[in-house]
Amino acid sequence: MKKQSSYSPWLYRVAYLTAGATFLLIVVGGIVTSTESGLAVPDWPTTFGYNMFLYPLSEMEGGVLYEHSHRLMGSLVGLLTIALFVMLLVKDSRGWIKWLGFTAFIAVCVQGALGGLRVLLDGPEVAKFSHNLAIVHAIVHACLAQAFFALLCGICWFTSRDWIENQDQTEKAIDNVSAKKLRRLSLITTCLIYVQLIFGAVLRHTGNRLDAHLLFAFLVTLHIFLLLRRIFSSGEEIQGIGQTLPLILFGLLAVQLILGTGAYITTLTSLSETVSALLTHIITTSHVAVGALMLVSSFVITLKIYRFTDTSVPIEISVSNVLVAE
Repeated sequence: MKKQSSYSPWLYRVAYLTAGATFLLIVVGGIVTSTESGLAVPDWPTTFGYNMFLYPLSEMEGGVLYEHSHRLMGSLVGLLTIALFVMLLVKDSRGWIKWLGFTAFIAVCVQGALGGLRVLLDGPEVAKFSHNLAIVHAIVHACLAQAFFALLCGICWFTSRDWIENQDQTEKAIDNVSAKKLRRLSLITTCLIYVQLIFGAVLRHTGNRLDAHLLFAFLVTLHIFLLLRRIFSSGEEIQGIGQTLPLILFGLLAVQLILGTGAYITTLTSLSETVSALLTHIITTSHVAVGALMLVSSFVITLKIYRFTDTSVPIEISVSNVLVAE
């Protein structure tokens, strides 16, 4: 018999807080990249020789403010992730979610190390031979942050009341073929969004691969429309998914397309010279933030689809049930 886990409000709150802090960290990281403040603090793990947590607030101005705030937020996320892992070990009886907590712990450690290496590899004393390596580190750092955020949002869903109190629920109203198609489409959509974010990171840090970024923007838009059409056409057949999150994903897509157009105009065209730097930073950072929200929205929708559909029931059984009901 499977181990059943009871709902823990505090565990869910810590998971939610950790995910929220991670989103803020991604926003601050976007500001650092947009303002090119990554080297405003040239040393690591110290800050101008100070202990990171003892650096005077009065000296946090301009790029130093953004970069040092990024470090402090990263430390907070690290501490929250450790607390979440410990609470999963103590409060949750499911072995697989303990492994997810351990994965999050390892990921945040790797992410912190990558952030530090980015500063060291971009330093003037090694810049001559390691500039390309520093760019690779920056791209990997950005992409891992998005994956880490998605992982934490998944843990939020797995520790929610909705998941815990419906552990034995199995939705069988949707037939086998439709369930498989919906699962496959949702998974492909999530993967396309993540690849789109990867090319976005490449574009931000190198100025290259705009073509791939635009191609995947088109593919993401197409697949989101296909996914939402299939979800809404299912009606009441998969009630556990709901319509709120798919509508949020659609709204985020609309905002993202507007921000993407704005980012292109303000950074890659001749009009960029007439636009204020502040507006450019706001648009590009918002573009990164909305992209992260799109990824986790699609990811959680995919988790819900897998949770509330059943592909183990043969079509013949489903059809016979309908005939008997008639």
